[in-house]
Amino acid sequence: MTRLTGSALRVTVFIGENDTWHHKPLYSQIVHRAHAAGLAGASVFRGIEGFGASSLIHTSRLLSLSEDLPVAIVIVDTEERVRAFLPQLDELVGEGLVILDDCEVIRYVGREDSSGKTDMKGKKSL
Repeated sequence: MTRLTGSALRVTVFIGENDTWHHKPLYSQIVHRAHAAGLAGASVFRGIEGFGASSLIHTSRLLSLSEDLPVAIVIVDTEERVRAFLPQLDELVGEGLVILDDCEVIRYVGREDSSGKTDMKGKKSL
């Protein structure tokens, strides 16, 4: 079970939806590596409009430009664990933006394994 409360570091990675790593979605690779590194959590958010270094606006409103919408991957854990993960982001992200923010976690309690007292949906088992 993972418990994270108090000061933490949030890393937000902005990439394009079509960015890949070895023919697989880059956002998926980042999430899987964060999971393998034991980080507290990671989520992917798909944007509806945005632009980056290319200055080309990508939007879901125009069919021709909706193929590569902006994606944000947000990862939160202790500063030490996030900073230890940064070299993996350096390897994966060729074009994109990585932002680090200090944040405060109010409460995070993960699910216990099969020997624990909660099931996969976080409910107490008897």
